[in-house]
Amino acid sequence: MIQMMKPVLLAALAAALLPVYAQQGPSDPQIAQIVVTANQVDIDAGKLAKSKSKNKEVDKFAQQMVTDHSGVNKQAVALVKKLKVKPEPSDTSKSLKQGGQENIAKLKKLKGAEFDKAYVDHEVDYHQAVLDAIDKTLIPSAQNAQLKELIVKVRPAIEAHLEHAKHLQASLGK
Repeated sequence: MIQMMKPVLLAALAAALLPVYAQQGPSDPQIAQIVVTANQVDIDAGKLAKSKSKNKEVDKFAQQMVTDHSGVNKQAVALVKKLKVKPEPSDTSKSLKQGGQENIAKLKKLKGAEFDKAYVDHEVDYHQAVLDAIDKTLIPSAQNAQLKELIVKVRPAIEAHLEHAKHLQASLGK
């Protein structure tokens, strides 16, 4: 069950982002929607983990995901309002949303240590996929300097989340 969960969102992100935009990157309105959707996926998973996990470290990590990704979304929404850009859905943002919903549905069926491991494994895979998308698609495609700057600014936090998730993953594997 856990092994089946790992590729779901990773595959959705990779399949949706990288090949689709290989020739022509997403537009700024599409990037704005991708950023908001990607953050919301992690907020939703974090909220679920906060409600289900009994592990203090998993709970602390989940709270950090909710707090940090909510903060990024607030910045993104403020920026698009300032720029008068209307976020535009794309196949990528729709795929991210669907992958996030599928992950939540699978996680809801798990309990205890099995839930914790599945949640953290997903967080490792998801943050790696998001970093890849940031580096290979979002930053190179962003035309607006302020939008690009926001993505560049949040990248270190995503990388820190990945490292934190990997550390947590190693501790849960024991």
